[in-house]
Amino acid sequence: MKTKYLFLVSVALPLIILDQATKLIIVRTMDLYASIPVVNNFFDIVHARNQGAAFGVLRDSSIRLPFLIGVSLLAVAVIIALFRKLRPEQKLSAWGLSLVLSGAVGNLIDRVRLGEVIDFLSVHWYQHHWPAFNVADSAICIGVGLLVIDMFLEERRKKQG
Repeated sequence: MKTKYLFLVSVALPLIILDQATKLIIVRTMDLYASIPVVNNFFDIVHARNQGAAFGVLRDSSIRLPFLIGVSLLAVAVIIALFRKLRPEQKLSAWGLSLVLSGAVGNLIDRVRLGEVIDFLSVHWYQHHWPAFNVADSAICIGVGLLVIDMFLEERRKKQG
């Protein structure tokens, strides 16, 4: 049982540190709204702030910050509860939940500290931009992807066995 939680911490903690370190580098080295092209017409490093949730949802709402902090804390609690119930063979789910936890905590730190989230990765095709994101957002997306894959594999195992 302790090994299971050691795994969770050994995946989540380095990603939380990486997320916060990269955001700190951006804040200290770039002006707000500055952009550095990395791959022309495709990828830039930017300094952006997101006061809302994904894609700026709730950005202008007066309940935005308490709501988003509350949802983040609830998400952390649910992730830990789900992690606790994992069976030893559910390795993809263990990775997925660890990644989602790291992303939730990384963005929660920003919300509590700054009232907004620092984003710095910008993918675009010429003038068509995807919303800027960060390491925490990436971890959440990859983690959810692993959880979805594991759900499909679990269904397959049930049908075969």
